[in-house]
Amino acid sequence: MYNNFPFPNATDKQKEKIEQTAQGILNARANHPNDSLADLYDPRGLMPSDLRKAHQANDKAVLKAYGLSTKATESEIVAHLFKMYEKLTKNEK
Repeated sequence: MYNNFPFPNATDKQKEKIEQTAQGILNARANHPNDSLADLYDPRGLMPSDLRKAHQANDKAVLKAYGLSTKATESEIVAHLFKMYEKLTKNEK
């Protein structure tokens, strides 16, 4: 589990894709050596386009690993995570 939510039973191919897209985020950050993380993740939405695209690719890879649509809403994602968490903790009571 990661951050109190279960990680999906991803296939090797899905895990590889997530690793590749995560590396893409690191590579995009490296394109901006003079910017801090605060600069790169500006809450006003001023994220550099290459970093935004890298995060979008990673989001899609992770959603697919969870068996969710790449167009899933935040509510659908949270509901899915809670269902998975509930199944994992059901026998712990």
